[in-house]
Amino acid sequence: MKKAILNIILTASVAVMMSCSADDKLEEYNGNSSWNGGTSTAGGSSVTTGELATLDIAIDRTTTEPTDVAAAYYPDEEDVLENNEFTKEVTIDMSSPVAKTENGVDVTVSGNHVIAYHGSEKNVCYVVSGTTTNGSLTILGEKKYAVKLNGVNITNPDSAALNLLSGKRAFIILAEGTTNMLSDGTGGTQKGTLYCKGKLFFNGSGSLSVMANTNNGIHSADYIVFNKGNNIYVRSTANHGIKANDGIYINGGILNVEVTAAATKGINCESHIIVNGGRTTVLTTGNGTYDTEDNEAKGAAGIKADSTFTINGGELWLKSTGNGGKGINVDGYATFCGGKVYVVTTGGLFSSSGDTSSPKGIKVDGDISVSGGRIWVRTGGSNGEGIETKSALSITGGEVSSYAYDDAINSKGDMTISSGYVYAQGRNNDGLDANGNCYIKGGTVYAICSGQPEVAIDANTEGGKKLYLTGGTVIAIGGLESGSSLSQSCYAASSWSTNTMYALTVGSSTFSFQTPSSGGSGIVVSGASQPTLLSGVSVSGGTSYFGGLGISGGTVSGGSSVSLSSYSGSNSMGGGPGGGGGPRW
Repeated sequence: MKKAILNIILTASVAVMMSCSADDKLEEYNGNSSWNGGTSTAGGSSVTTGELATLDIAIDRTTTEPTDVAAAYYPDEEDVLENNEFTKEVTIDMSSPVAKTENGVDVTVSGNHVIAYHGSEKNVCYVVSGTTTNGSLTILGEKKYAVKLNGVNITNPDSAALNLLSGKRAFIILAEGTTNMLSDGTGGTQKGTLYCKGKLFFNGSGSLSVMANTNNGIHSADYIVFNKGNNIYVRSTANHGIKANDGIYINGGILNVEVTAAATKGINCESHIIVNGGRTTVLTTGNGTYDTEDNEAKGAAGIKADSTFTINGGELWLKSTGNGGKGINVDGYATFCGGKVYVVTTGGLFSSSGDTSSPKGIKVDGDISVSGGRIWVRTGGSNGEGIETKSALSITGGEVSSYAYDDAINSKGDMTISSGYVYAQGRNNDGLDANGNCYIKGGTVYAICSGQPEVAIDANTEGGKKLYLTGGTVIAIGGLESGSSLSQSCYAASSWSTNTMYALTVGSSTFSFQTPSSGGSGIVVSGASQPTLLSGVSVSGGTSYFGGLGISGGTVSGGSSVSLSSYSGSNSMGGGPGGGGGPRW
């Protein structure tokens, strides 16, 4: 069920209170998988190399938790473990549980199935250990409580392994140095292997594995908070990995999620999702399915928010291999203030009952706002767009890189780039594609299309819209949309070569870029003053962007000068790879 607009407004006020700092120290990632391509279109195919083209994503429980974090967020001060006292310990050994009354808690036992009821007793902490292959732990009570997992392994073939049926706050504490596991069977009506009726908080530095075979892995009917130090792995073969009704907040920890069923989500929330730290990795492998209730085809997704999505710090690593799969899918707006986001999709278009679900790296129904951090997206299957909003897109900082089968970056409304570093390569379509106006006011923009009739930077001229270029450093392999308003002068290269390093100098600043191995149709460049362009250069030092395809600064050596001529805007570029003839308009 999708939340009302009230939830979107609420999250807007939450996001404003949070820190949105850019990630100024951008790391490089070395991948090892090959590009998974599709068939080319009549416009040709644009192919490149570099780390973005080889990026791969896998489950990682061992790498140290990243230090790139923003301030932790808690909806209420009671949600912080340190603001609570859980001094009344009740020990439960799941290997041989014992019925008892201890510290005001009644413990009843049937085989290895345990029910603990603390009633109105405060400050209770259940310390749980031991192994059972046919057992469960259910907790009831009217007061908040803690559950310390102290080396426990619970398998319940018939229902939830850990069933927290109190509607009050539940604090899961993963005891330091312990390994814990929860698993269910293929029967039962449970909502999750670990189900919580109230608010759910994960703390501590131990590890937890959750295996779901009937429904969700971890499910809260309220909201969930993950904290620094957690090491959690969730796998579901039947439904979502992690599910919450009223919010998911990732403040830290190492979180790995795998889901395999059709159209399932790794992390699914009916409200808003906020990421402030930690490293979260999600793999989805299921194809799409047709939802008979909503009468539409739906695909899997690494992260699905029915309201809004915000990232201020930490890392997200998301991979979807099924047809129709997505990395991030948001019904409201999405805000990228910091941290790092890596998305790979390899599946193609999913079709069923006359409806389709297209693969997308990031798909947002509301506005997308990027003010900092890093976003890398690659889509490999047919119809796969990289970053798409059904509304407006604004980039005011950070690094955004998209290498997509279809349009690399697409907005149904206006697209505005004021600062930051933006790379957009459409393997079979446009680089930047705005269905509204496209405003480039600043930053460094490197866009590549597949070839004629596509263009590197497109605006909806058919709908009376335009590309307005008033500032920034721009490199467009494939030219600009006809009828563009070019307040800042643009220049066309007399010729260009594929798979070659170029250096564009504007004033005292130099940006070097690697051309694709195919695609495009001529180079157009623009800067605050008339630029110079060198071909076949070598570059040492500098700051790497777009997985090595762009370098800011650095020392440039060698190369030959490329002649530049005034460019007024056209969607029919001459001067193909290695050729001459200049632009046509």
